[in-house]
Amino acid sequence: MEAIWILLTLFVLIMLAGVYGVVRGVRAAKRGIDRTVHQARVTVEETRLRARQLAQPGAAGELAQLRLSLRGSMRATGQALQAAAPQDRSLSESLGLFQRLSGHALDLEADLKRLEQEPDRSRLAALLPEMRERTQRITHSADSLRWAVQERSHRFAHDDLDSLGREIEMEAGALRHWTAVEPDEPSAAPEAGSRPGPEAGSRPGPGAGSRSGSGAGTRSGSGAGQAPEPPRPPLGARGNTEPQPWQKKPWQQSPRPENTA
Repeated sequence: MEAIWILLTLFVLIMLAGVYGVVRGVRAAKRGIDRTVHQARVTVEETRLRARQLAQPGAAGELAQLRLSLRGSMRATGQALQAAAPQDRSLSESLGLFQRLSGHALDLEADLKRLEQEPDRSRLAALLPEMRERTQRITHSADSLRWAVQERSHRFAHDDLDSLGREIEMEAGALRHWTAVEPDEPSAAPEAGSRPGPEAGSRPGPGAGSRSGSGAGTRSGSGAGQAPEPPRPPLGARGNTEPQPWQKKPWQQSPRPENTA
């Protein structure tokens, strides 16, 4: 019994879901049809207004021109706001102002449409300046709002492009890290066993003469009663390297003179 109730509940839920889906589909189709019909009606009416503007000069043609300018300005401003509002949440107040302006535009549109059916041309000519002024005020407000929204969007796009360009330049510099100027390698240190040049020990310093003179005077003054020291050979002089007779090797001995006796 419980299984039957479960099956019935599932069947009812499936039926309700199907009915709900069908109703939503019908409503969406109806909205699409209404939108298409409205766009077609607007297109037909604007085409008729353009034809009347060209075919009927005077007050009737000017009324058609006023309606066309009002429609075009309001439609362009609405499209600009609808396109920028999802990306910029601060345009909510602008949307509210546009809704209020749209109410005035609809009232003016209705007044202009009634004047088109006015048989009294003198009354039409008297009311035409007021209609023209109202149209200019509404279109000017709509144009100002649209231009501000467009300039704001362009400014945001320009700032974003500048920031993106700077980030790309930084990334490009990071990718080209091998082009950075590397510090020069330190010069090789002198070898540990390198010998100084031959002049290192033989060339006396600039103060050697003064030091030797002062030292000699000191020694002469202090050792007046002592025997003078034998002179030392200069540092660069080579001593007698000729070996003594007793130091010569057997093959270095000078040959004996032959006995001539």
